[in-house]
Amino acid sequence: MRIPVPVGDAAYDVLVGPGVRSRLTEVVATRAGARAAAIVTVPGLREQPWFDLTTGLEETVLEVPDGERAKTLDHVEELCESFAAAELSRDDVVVAVGGGAVTDLAGFAAAVYLRGVSVVHVPTTLLALVDASVGGKTGANLRAGKNLVGAFHQPLAVLGDTETLATLPARERRSGLGEVAKCWLLDGRDGPAAAAASEMELIEVAVRLKARVVAADEREQGARALLNYGHTLGHAIERVVLDRDPDELRHGEAVAIGIAFAVRLAERLGRVDAATVAEHDGVLASLGLASALPEDLDPERLLDFMTRDKKARHDLRFVLPGPQGFEVVAGVDEGEVRRALEEFADASSDPTAHRR
Repeated sequence: MRIPVPVGDAAYDVLVGPGVRSRLTEVVATRAGARAAAIVTVPGLREQPWFDLTTGLEETVLEVPDGERAKTLDHVEELCESFAAAELSRDDVVVAVGGGAVTDLAGFAAAVYLRGVSVVHVPTTLLALVDASVGGKTGANLRAGKNLVGAFHQPLAVLGDTETLATLPARERRSGLGEVAKCWLLDGRDGPAAAAASEMELIEVAVRLKARVVAADEREQGARALLNYGHTLGHAIERVVLDRDPDELRHGEAVAIGIAFAVRLAERLGRVDAATVAEHDGVLASLGLASALPEDLDPERLLDFMTRDKKARHDLRFVLPGPQGFEVVAGVDEGEVRRALEEFADASSDPTAHRR
């Protein structure tokens, strides 16, 4: 499957299928003058039998920690120092092999090293394939919140090899489905269709939607902000949970919970009715996603992080469904958000709440 991302002069393809990692040499060859490549990955992936990647160039393999703990400015600096030690030039290439944290981190380092060197993403998780690797968003976290530093830096290509996806544990697949659910809803599709869809169909819907949106609004000045649906609360949940256990929750799981909250906030604000809430819950349930808050999360702390979300402009902003479809709604009353969040937390503590 080939899905073009027509972003002006930086247009590229997302290739999905078994064995597409073997196209890496072909992609890298489009960089005239390239002599070296830095492959950024995590320790566990280098041991996988499919880690037979070759660029046809002088290669340096660099390892970073797994997961969100890698997305720090310290690790960005370490990568850039390693690029310099390997004498990468502006003609050379960075290859990010891993999940969304790896593509975010390596992409950001590539964006700032020498003010920009080319990057190829080889996502090895469903989440990275349908979200982080497509669209050119790169970044790192601050203590104040997720992805508060970063750059737009489009890749040369994205190679989504389904042979690597087949090795994923169920929980990693579920995390990817959180972003799929977001795209499924933004595309106006229903729960029964999601339940009946194959993995390739789910991937295609998500990537094609993102490609269309990114092509129309690369720098998130308008419609691209809609891709943050579910992320305002989702990122806040991640930030709180990271402090107590980095492995407690995956990004897509947090986004799914954020989606369940956002549609309920929209109902509270009179933008949608109960049927829309039920439709959202149906899509989440059909993909096996929880729609309840984890236990023992303080609503006030979550609200504090939501006010520091990267979309905020000194106010509370949410992507919400409404009569005209999905919109970025600015200036949402803090009291209404607090009450909606408290009700959501109370409902989540009900033993009959949807959990997986």
